[in-house]
Amino acid sequence: MPRALLVERRVEIPQGVAVTVDGMKVTVKGPKGEIRKDFSHAKGVTITVDGNYVVVSASLADSRQRALVGTIAAHIKNMVVGVTKGFRYKLKVVSTHFPMTIKVEKSRVVISNFLGEKAPRYATVMPGVAVKVQGQDIIVEGIDVEAVGQTAANIERATHISEFDRRKFMDGIFIYAREVIE
Repeated sequence: MPRALLVERRVEIPQGVAVTVDGMKVTVKGPKGEIRKDFSHAKGVTITVDGNYVVVSASLADSRQRALVGTIAAHIKNMVVGVTKGFRYKLKVVSTHFPMTIKVEKSRVVISNFLGEKAPRYATVMPGVAVKVQGQDIIVEGIDVEAVGQTAANIERATHISEFDRRKFMDGIFIYAREVIE
């Protein structure tokens, strides 16, 4: 496949957001906070700020570099959305046999009495993420979409069961919504 002369993606910087690029390290500051990411693994890709846009480009790009340009642009767009609005995951606590108790302690979620187990199960909460328990719902919020998604996945994974028939034992915690906070 021929190489493209120039592959370029532009991400708009909204009012009230500041983006700084230091080599391949991108910092996005906004009303909700600050996110930093290091894209130094992307060889042959350049990131610059041009007015109200962040420009991600690659010269004489092969298919891998073309894909990296789009991926990095999507990451920067998620960073901009995160510092302006934020991200929210909603999880549902489902217990048909034994009532579960969910508590948030510092940097972990404690799940007690899952399927009648004596030992509690734990899920790690990533830095910069807030977890709230409201009845049968768990709300995970933050500005970094990767940290919010990983925390929600950690909570869901902590209640995964494989040795029981899922049609009968439907107990667990399940992600049911992913959204941008408006």
